[in-house]
Formats: sequence, structure tokens, C-alpha cells
Amino acid sequence: MCSASSADARPVEKLSVGIFLFDGVEVLDFAGPFEVFSRTRLVPGTESRRSEESAPFRVFTVAASADPVRATGDLRVLPHFDFASAPPIDLLVIPGGYGTRPLIENAPVLDWIRRSAAAARHVTSVCTGSLLLAKAGLLSGRRATTHWAALDLLAGIDPTVTVDREARVVTDGIVSSAGVAAGIDMAFAMVETLCGRAVADETARYIEYPRERSRT
Repeated sequence: MCSASSADARPVEKLSVGIFLFDGVEVLDFAGPFEVFSRTRLVPGTESRRSEESAPFRVFTVAASADPVRATGDLRVLPHFDFASAPPIDLLVIPGGYGTRPLIENAPVLDWIRRSAAAARHVTSVCTGSLLLAKAGLLSGRRATTHWAALDLLAGIDPTVTVDREARVVTDGIVSSAGVAAGIDMAFAMVETLCGRAVADETARYIEYPRERSRT
């Protein structure tokens, strides 16, 4: 979809990345992918990060309401949009955290996830965010993973899901990752898929992340 070229000055068509926030969301689950997608540039180097000119992604957060979200550690986060005001999402990110447990029975949230996923080009999850995707019926018949402590719970929510207990990132139509820090690997996997390995590797170098490519 996109490629790196320091000589190409044409405007970049940006994909919108919408990251779901909720009370009890794990901080690194959303902050890790936010950092990766928001720091990706098609033009390498530090200077390109000073503007959005070569950024292939427009990254924003979405919550059920515009009220501040209380993430783990009592971090307060103000979402960019609520469900009603959010723009169309091309790449949906559903993070995890203990706050996913009550949301498993939250019909409005599950409905929003279904609608957003149906309209998105790509759907991803981090950690126990896959539990919400499973409850919404989006992982039926697919391979998926989650945090190691929730693998059995994922299997129980939808027995048709093939739960991968070893992979850090699983791609089967929907891209899911293991717990917390694995969301960074998921984000880099998406950058590589959409923008190429060179862009992903250069972004990893910029944020000084020792990227490893695990099986998917």
C-alpha cells in the first residue's frame, strides 16, 4: 500500500487507526501500538518525525463516551472521540486489560466493535482484547491468541476459535497478539504488511525497539 522514498514528495494517503479505550485498559496495550503507528514514516530519519507529511497513519483513540478513561495504574486518558463522533476507522485496534471482563456482557460496546470491524479494512487485538472480538463473533472459525493467562477463557467464549498458545502474533483474517508488550510486535507486523519491511525496520530503529519476527 505504501512505500518509503525520500525523493517522493507526493501527499501520503493516510490510513485511520482507531484504538479503543475503556476503563481498566492496559496502558501498554494501547500506548505501544499508538507509538508504533504514530511514529511510522515513509521517509526515514529523525527529521521526518517532526511533521505528518510522510506519515501513512492517522492515529486516534475512541471510547464509549468523551469522559476520561482510567487505565491501569489509575492513568487518566482523554479519548479523541466517543462512539458517536468517531470518524471512519480503517485499522481497528482492540486492546486488553482487566477492564475487558465487564465489557464481555456490554451489548453497546460489542455492537460498536461489530460495526467498526465490518467497516474497517483491518481488525487487530492486543492481549485480552481478543476476548471482546470472540464475544462479538468475529473470531469464529479463526486462529487467534491472547494473554497467556486468558487462553482458556478465549477458548471458552467461542469453542470454534483455534487458540494458538505459542505464537506472539497470529494472523488469520484478524490479527491478534499475546499479552501487553506483544501489541508492539502486532503493530510492527501491520506496518510491515501495509508499508513494507524497510519502513517497519526503520521505525523500530527510530524508537529503539529490538524487533523480532515471530511466526504467525
